[in-house]
Amino acid sequence: MAYSPDKVAEARAAFVYEALNLKAISRRYKIPISTVTRWKSSALKNGDDWDRARAAARMSSLGTEAVTATVLEDFMLLFQSTMNDIKDSKDVKPLEKAEVLSRISDAYSKTMNAVSKGNPKLDKLSFAADILRDLVQFIQTDYPQHAAAMEEVLLPFGESIGRRYG
Repeated sequence: MAYSPDKVAEARAAFVYEALNLKAISRRYKIPISTVTRWKSSALKNGDDWDRARAAARMSSLGTEAVTATVLEDFMLLFQSTMNDIKDSKDVKPLEKAEVLSRISDAYSKTMNAVSKGNPKLDKLSFAADILRDLVQFIQTDYPQHAAAMEEVLLPFGESIGRRYG
């Protein structure tokens, strides 16, 4: 049986925006599950990924702060992975490592700038983390005799800052 393009669009909307699974869509519209599955895989072959559309719809419904937090988390995982690969690589020459580090540092700066505009809370948290890092470096360099005491204070303080701005 041939179904109208409107029926396919309704099934897609139910999957994407209502997060119904294929079986529920099949029951709702009285369409065989094999047909709904075929529509979904056919759409994917034509560049319409229902799963990706669902994920985007869910993220956008969470608001910009959640989206920017997700983007930042994904970027940081990629950034850390790249840093580890560069550090551990024996095949990459030092000049090439410097070039890669320069590029990912630039990407990091641009990403953090974009994130701070999209999520003021993350911007404040980032600033607080920078201040704490600078303070630790200052103490290690200029007052090493106080490093143990500062570590004892800064660990719980850092958690407090995370709860306040995170």
